[in-house]
Amino acid sequence: MKTIIELRGLTKKINGRTIVDDIHLSIKEGEVFGLLGPNGAGKTTTIRMMVGLIKPSQGDVQIAGYSVKKSFEKAIENIGAVVENPEMYSYLTGYENLVHFSRMHKGIKKKRMLEVIQLVGLEERIHDKVKTYSLGMRQRLGLAQALLHKPKVLILDEPTNGLDPAGIREMRDYLNHLAHEENIAVIVSSHLLSEMEKMCDRIAIMNKGCLVGVESVEGIVRGKEQKWLIYIDDVKKAERILNENTFIHTSDDSSITLKAKREDIPFVVHALVNEGCNIYEISPVKKASLEEEFLMLTGGVQ
Repeated sequence: MKTIIELRGLTKKINGRTIVDDIHLSIKEGEVFGLLGPNGAGKTTTIRMMVGLIKPSQGDVQIAGYSVKKSFEKAIENIGAVVENPEMYSYLTGYENLVHFSRMHKGIKKKRMLEVIQLVGLEERIHDKVKTYSLGMRQRLGLAQALLHKPKVLILDEPTNGLDPAGIREMRDYLNHLAHEENIAVIVSSHLLSEMEKMCDRIAIMNKGCLVGVESVEGIVRGKEQKWLIYIDDVKKAERILNENTFIHTSDDSSITLKAKREDIPFVVHALVNEGCNIYEISPVKKASLEEEFLMLTGGVQ
């Protein structure tokens, strides 16, 4: 995938205090990329610098090859963003709001407006006044407004704030569709660990203004050692095989609890079956989670 946005040494200092400290980051087309961190980690400040709302103290942001510092208009025309809550004119209809925002860009026609209305699922309510909209519908209208000019990058700050579980799931589905089907780079910030784990392809963990690490969600979860429950017909034979291969385990009359990484499981299964053991079931006792990795990296647990 092509790199569409780069943060190069991005730093922000206010009154001698470092809010964002020397962030280097590359984000690709067609992925949902998460900025994850506790409140005060520097996520919103980073986003504000990315969209040109505040100037960095040092460093630069490159969007589709254009510098936000040197070629602001060319860089920013590639971005659609909703920073914090989407603000709309409540006395206008959803459609009238989109008409108003469409006038801020060149070449947006009615056909494009109808496309984004359908994309965010507002066809039935688009001609109702915004003051009658639920928070989830306002979020969808904000998303439609950000997509009007066909941006290459969509940036959303806390997009699921205030949404009920159904609204959160809808938002997650929309964002995955935009990234994987429309090839847009979607950047979301949040402190909601479970939602970021479900929504994102890659995640950058921030803490106290610093970038702690960047990794795929799958890589974070897959690489951790965890416990596996194996139901088997011959526990004693299985124990002998696992001891020979130095796996840590406990057992009862019908099962073994094994401590291993996910990538070790095929080897374990192969070794047991080769020795004549019948495996009835194998499942994780406790799935490794993004939450555990996040708390470890940010100092939440020792």
